[in-house]
Amino acid sequence: MKVFCFLVFLLLPSLPSFADNRLSTVQSWMYQIQKLDEDGAVEALAVTGYDLLVIEPGNNFSEWAYDTQWIVNQLRKKPGGGTRILLAYIDIGQAEDYRDYWQDDWIAPKGNSRGYPGFLITTDTDGWSGNYPVAYWEEAWQSRWLGSDGIVAKLAELGFDGIYLDWVEAYDDDMVREAASETGISPENSMIEFIEKLGEAGRRIDSEFLVVAQNAIYLIDADPKRYINAIDALAVEDTWFHGWGDSDWDDPDGGDQRDRHDDEYSTKSRLEQISKYQRARLPVFSIDYALKMKNVEKVYHEALEHGFISLVSRVALSRLTETPPSPISE
Repeated sequence: MKVFCFLVFLLLPSLPSFADNRLSTVQSWMYQIQKLDEDGAVEALAVTGYDLLVIEPGNNFSEWAYDTQWIVNQLRKKPGGGTRILLAYIDIGQAEDYRDYWQDDWIAPKGNSRGYPGFLITTDTDGWSGNYPVAYWEEAWQSRWLGSDGIVAKLAELGFDGIYLDWVEAYDDDMVREAASETGISPENSMIEFIEKLGEAGRRIDSEFLVVAQNAIYLIDADPKRYINAIDALAVEDTWFHGWGDSDWDDPDGGDQRDRHDDEYSTKSRLEQISKYQRARLPVFSIDYALKMKNVEKVYHEALEHGFISLVSRVALSRLTETPPSPISE
């Protein structure tokens, strides 16, 4: 394994750059995927000067869907007249029981028991309720995202510039890997293939459609050139601090946590692994969750040193952060 990783590292400098110019010029960004339907939430985002916004589309919530087209129209332009990049947050590695694709006869997994349909594998390891890692290689799951009537095509038609992929790391979940082994497929390669398909689905509508993958920093080792070609940027959570799922905005568990920073996921190891993407000239966006100002300052200082486009917020991601990068308005 060490020899393999060393060879991957040597190969990376010869890889071409596939980074989109729009992303490589981004200097600041904001990430909000909850409570966008509350009064004033969209308006608060609209008056900021962020170059890039990652937002929850909300058009496929089963019970509280909101007017995503209106939101896109409100956020497209900066106050000073420039155009900002809008990315739609989507969870490609988990089924969420509050989406309109969730059927009445579906049964959620419990403990070590898989659910129904069979692609519902297990429960979320970070404590997010209603989220279930899936066998993402199955056609029954992919068909919901791909094709002319799929989720990705609809997002492109709404005017999003691209997609921001959460739970790419489903490939590394123990129960998902067990399901992949039973099927005789590679969890790594099937995830890369799925991401390629997602990008293709968007580019059928918009030839410049962007794909940003969050986390799963070790996926590059499976096939460096292919994975770099499949994404336009990397986003990383928790490089320095994380928060626990289902924490409210003011919950102290929503940031400043360090108990997942051992071994290959220590900050030092993360930074070394992320550098492989930077050597391939991909932009890296970082999001850390911290409430204490000393931790906030640490993140912004060290992220800048490592060339990240950084943001510090709280794991709820339900408001404009109170610890923003500068500048945030025009």
